Amino acid sequence: MADPASYRPQTGEIPTTPGVYRFRDPHGRVIYVGKAKNLRSRLNSYFANPAGLLPKTHAMVHAASSVEWTMVGSELESLQLEYTWIKEFKPRFNVVFRDDKTYPYLAVSMAEKLPRVQVMRGERRKGTRYFGPYTAGAIRETMDTLLRVFPVRSCSAGVLKRAQASGRPCLLGYIDKCSAPCVGRVTADEHRAIAEDFCSFMGGEAKRFITRLEKDMGAAVAELDYERAARLRDDIIALRKVFERNAVVLSEDTDADVFALHDDDLEASVQVFHVRGGRVRGQRGWVVEKVEDATTPELIEHLLQQVYGEDSDNQGRIPREVLVPEIPSNHHELLEWLGGLRGAKVDIRVPQRGDKAALMSTVRENAEQALKLHKVRRAGDITVRSQALQELQEALELPVPLLRIECYDISHVQGTNVVASMVVVEDGLPKKADYRKFSITGAAASDDTAAMHDVLTRRFRHYLQDKSAQLPKSGEVPHPGTGEPPSSEDAALTGAKAKFAYPPNLVVVDGGQPQVNAAARALAELGIDDVYVVGLAKRLEEVWLPDSDFPVILPRTSQGLYLLQRIRDEAHRFAITFHRQKRGKAMTVSALDGVPGLGEAKRKALVAHFGSLKKIKAATALELTAAKGIGPALAEAVVSHLAAAGASGEAAPAVNMTTGEILEI
Repeated sequence: MADPASYRPQTGEIPTTPGVYRFRDPHGRVIYVGKAKNLRSRLNSYFANPAGLLPKTHAMVHAASSVEWTMVGSELESLQLEYTWIKEFKPRFNVVFRDDKTYPYLAVSMAEKLPRVQVMRGERRKGTRYFGPYTAGAIRETMDTLLRVFPVRSCSAGVLKRAQASGRPCLLGYIDKCSAPCVGRVTADEHRAIAEDFCSFMGGEAKRFITRLEKDMGAAVAELDYERAARLRDDIIALRKVFERNAVVLSEDTDADVFALHDDDLEASVQVFHVRGGRVRGQRGWVVEKVEDATTPELIEHLLQQVYGEDSDNQGRIPREVLVPEIPSNHHELLEWLGGLRGAKVDIRVPQRGDKAALMSTVRENAEQALKLHKVRRAGDITVRSQALQELQEALELPVPLLRIECYDISHVQGTNVVASMVVVEDGLPKKADYRKFSITGAAASDDTAAMHDVLTRRFRHYLQDKSAQLPKSGEVPHPGTGEPPSSEDAALTGAKAKFAYPPNLVVVDGGQPQVNAAARALAELGIDDVYVVGLAKRLEEVWLPDSDFPVILPRTSQGLYLLQRIRDEAHRFAITFHRQKRGKAMTVSALDGVPGLGEAKRKALVAHFGSLKKIKAATALELTAAKGIGPALAEAVVSHLAAAGASGEAAPAVNMTTGEILEI
């Protein structure tokens, strides 16, 4: 742990203007982002008396090794920059609200060419609109009912491709629960319009659609088209069934999000009811660890930032009223920011009496129950993970806690398309954002031990390069919006190149003593002595240490062994997936691959113009220039490449491993 005095900036260096500040750890990772009306006053509060800080703040300032700040022009700008940096760096000491994934959502993937309606859980995807959450039975009943009126595609990508290839729709297309854009019954634009209507109905505009169907039914009756009138009548009944499932809780002209919070010393639970047209249209929940010493107004400020800032498509999603248990800090700046996102005025209020106060009481009860349920589930998870990490540390006699574990696996088929995977576990949980893939070629692909040595050397060489970059010192950094280029230190630590900057405590390799020794040799050659290495052999699940004649045998019921097995299996899965992708690409190579400057579009243009690879080979450079996008220099390159490939016998036909088709290109 660092001494805060070792990186404390001089008081006179810190400006008294509004700004945003970042604390970094010794590895350069941002661990806390905050904002202040007066930077000097706020930063001095961290260093004046570190011993008197609250426990979580005390841990943060001792985990950091530098602090930097950026001056801004206004408190609104500091609010926006703080949110941007929290979203970018995901600091461990900031409040981060995580969705409760217990209940499923009705999702419409509007980012696809042919939008799809489906039931989804888990992380939210960009370009997808969500409604709910619902209970599992209710959501499927709702979806089945609405597809009768709004026949949006609900099939998987595989079913869609088969229907497009065969020219026949799936069963839903035959029973009129899909408009079958796959076979051209409707155009892509018409199908998107149906999906937009589906979203509008789910967003609270039910009355508009019911009124329109009633008019259409009346017109059909007037024209004596009783069959169409009967179908419209059934559609109206279906929409009313879904519409009336939501009880009226407020007046019909009320659009509001009602937030309530229940917390203790360690965690806080938040629930929100989305009220549209006076009816509850959805509910969401979050649970957050209170790593900051934040008050309730500050928690609500962070909550509104993350809820409404996570999606760029906010127009129509932010209601006129946001009802909260307490007025958030930076109230006026939040109002201005939300109004800009919505494109209209937003009112943040605390309901005092009446129906809105009663509804907030109901939401608060939901938050209280959600926190109780979360604690019951989390207690078991934390106990098991802590036990596994402690057992592993004791069994391997390691002097440091296993905060980060990396596991490596090699995958190939008889020495071809050799790849490796790196999976990461932090605090006993997978961190998929840090997973990495490696392609292995040359002498390193000769056997598994050479491949393991190569991968570990490459990974930790990157780590040493990032570590050797000059870490930022405490001081001012330029505002991202000024147009000034970032410093080399900032780019090295926060840009795309800082992928390997954080070292593991333990490296696990898939294999026995040879693989372990190869990994240990790679670390020793790089001069790294603070990273420990073990191997897990598949046959008897033995744990091997470097230069050890006998393995460590963990009990079959050991939580530490279970953890190693899960990490090893995840690394194997990740490596196999990458190997299959690489093998598939290798099996569909073309004789035109490798021509400098010839991309996929120009290659297709060549084939479209000449009809086959045989005719391309027979053409002269001048004749090749007749194809779209092919200039004289590129034509000469194509002729030279094909001539060289023919002389070396490399022009064998490619095989599509999915279909078995022999490819000409």
